[in-house]
Amino acid sequence: MEADGTERPGGEADEPGWEVDPDDESGAAVVATVGRQLRLRREAAGMRAAEFGVAIGYGEDLVYKVEAGKRIPRQEYLDRADEVLGAGGLIAAMKKDVAEVRYPKKIRDLARMEARAVEIGVYESNSVNGLLQTPEHARALFETRQPAYSQDEVERMVAARVARQSIFERSPAPALSFVQEEAALRRPVGGTMVWRQQLERLLEVGRLRNVSLQVMPIHGEAHPGLDGRIEVLKFGDGTAVGRSDGAFNGRPTSDPKQLRILELRYGTIRAQALTPGESLAFIERVLGET
Repeated sequence: MEADGTERPGGEADEPGWEVDPDDESGAAVVATVGRQLRLRREAAGMRAAEFGVAIGYGEDLVYKVEAGKRIPRQEYLDRADEVLGAGGLIAAMKKDVAEVRYPKKIRDLARMEARAVEIGVYESNSVNGLLQTPEHARALFETRQPAYSQDEVERMVAARVARQSIFERSPAPALSFVQEEAALRRPVGGTMVWRQQLERLLEVGRLRNVSLQVMPIHGEAHPGLDGRIEVLKFGDGTAVGRSDGAFNGRPTSDPKQLRILELRYGTIRAQALTPGESLAFIERVLGET
């Protein structure tokens, strides 16, 4: 394997994080379809799997796995296959579908909702919210899970978390509000350098015009978020969905009465937290202490 992680002919290693989730029926179907099309085009071109692997720069074993729908091809794989097989962009056009199914289904569903939302409000109690995490911070968190994830699973989850952060690049930009507990900002997840990078990322995001980032100080009074995370997503058609660890069995809800309860709790939390300006100053002080 080369330094960039690309498998070379005859290699046994595969790109981390590209396994097919057997419980994800829709994702598996997409990968199977892509693999079948690749095999048909390769055979129509009169190329053996080993020959094709050499031509695109990947091992024969990976070629067989991709064509059997057992492995999700990386985008570079599809680009090279399109070129070698003379597909005129038809294979490369499948990159978007393949990229989406790389991530776990529940993450894809969440990302779709976030992509539709015009307003998102999140209170996070125990850790930095996923939309705000650096890749290194996210990786450190996933590597501590029990039972332990495999390294492939860790990389898959990190990639999915980073992909969700494209929400900050949307136009028009959604209104984003975050309230973070102070304790989560003081926990040096991943070590000092990773921790510093995470604090710097919070400052960067917190200065965006469409983002309100607030800190709930440890020494503050009791508030309605002590049972855990609260999330409320609002959409352009007037509908919304919310979830709270401490309400409605932790399940997502779109019931107007239940949403009003979550909005009331979240509004109270925001009122008790430091203001956005005070919060950025607070994070700068914590960064200065590291």
